[in-house]
Amino acid sequence: MDTRLFEAAQTGNIKFLHGLLAENPYILHTIALTSQENPLHVSSIDGHVDVVKEILRLKPGSSKEINQDGFSPLHLASAIGHFEVVKELLKVDPILCRLEGRNKWTPLHYAASGGRVDIIQEMLLACPESIQDVNVQKETALHLAVKNSQFEATNLMVKWVIEYKKDEVLNMKDELDNSVLHLAVWRKHRQVVEWILSYSGADAIGGLVNAVNRSGLTALNVLLIFPSEAGDREMEEILRNAGAKRAKDIIMSLSSVPPFEKSDNNQAGDPTPLDLSPDNLVNYFKFKRGRDSPSDARTALLVIAVLVTTATFQAGLNPPGTVWQDTGTTGLTHKAGRSILGSYDSVMYLFFMLFNTTGFGVSIYVISILISSFPLRWEFEVCIIALHFTYTTAITFMAPKRMAFPLMVFSIVFPLFVPFIAKLVRRLVMKVRPSLTYLNQKFI
Repeated sequence: MDTRLFEAAQTGNIKFLHGLLAENPYILHTIALTSQENPLHVSSIDGHVDVVKEILRLKPGSSKEINQDGFSPLHLASAIGHFEVVKELLKVDPILCRLEGRNKWTPLHYAASGGRVDIIQEMLLACPESIQDVNVQKETALHLAVKNSQFEATNLMVKWVIEYKKDEVLNMKDELDNSVLHLAVWRKHRQVVEWILSYSGADAIGGLVNAVNRSGLTALNVLLIFPSEAGDREMEEILRNAGAKRAKDIIMSLSSVPPFEKSDNNQAGDPTPLDLSPDNLVNYFKFKRGRDSPSDARTALLVIAVLVTTATFQAGLNPPGTVWQDTGTTGLTHKAGRSILGSYDSVMYLFFMLFNTTGFGVSIYVISILISSFPLRWEFEVCIIALHFTYTTAITFMAPKRMAFPLMVFSIVFPLFVPFIAKLVRRLVMKVRPSLTYLNQKFI
């Protein structure tokens, strides 16, 4: 590295940096030819925001570079706690908070283990999916916060998980099959145990509180096998009130279940048939990350999307009342192939076709996403376009004359805007969900 560039990055001297750039405008790009060092790493370590901004403006790609120690600039800023630097880096690309470094640690992992609450919050807002990332030991950021006794960070993430219904995060296990509840009990963090069990979701309580780790221990087992300490009795009461059992008790209760109710495929941490009450049945059948295969979920989604496409296509070609079979006048002048409903009630026909076309367009969009990495993808895309053209032609021909053109325009234009509409709906749900959660907890 040019020692002068290193000095500018280390001291945060923005004027000196501008002088170097005036002397050699390509100095940031040519430095990779002579050194493995990155000036952005240096300025991120020292927290020089102005230098970071300038480097990112001239060479945004440097934000993704991993140094020889396995750290990106965001890894370093997150671990040290330079909040403003983190904000600038996330502006370049929010997905940077999922960038894997040494041992698959992400910047969120370092922020959580160090208790950087403001940085954790910023990353979760920028990229909510990062809460589910795991390192080589299969630990999430929540695992690391509990292990390192970072109470504020733990409280923030547990509240976030509860607020945004990410209950699968509470059920995720490390390489020893320890959940966050196992770790909280092992570390004797009564407050953390209360935070986790305050979530009334069946998936969190029914599955998490009696989940078994690789050593065959539930959270209650972990509490009871260690020497008694002050507060252990209160923690045991909290666990038992939440339905916690010892592993031996669970096995004994299962042994009393009739053979046809047992399953060799029942995974540790899943509710047994005895737990499937009407209150938690819906939550039991929800998709759970870590338990359910993503490939199986993708297959199920593809089947559902194909079924919706088929149903809406058939409904579009065979609207209520079907179509006229001949051309003539029977009270109304009609033409063979036109919709009977459209002839008698054009407004009802229009509403039917608008909603049916919306379902057809969205299902086609979902299929396009799910087959995006399939072999022969483009051949399938041609089939989808041909199918859509056939649908548009059919509904346009069957529609009353004054509605044919608007329906044709809607059928062609709507699929083009489905991705943007989907993004807007997701953002709206993310904004409204906290209010709905508050009202649900207050009045229900």
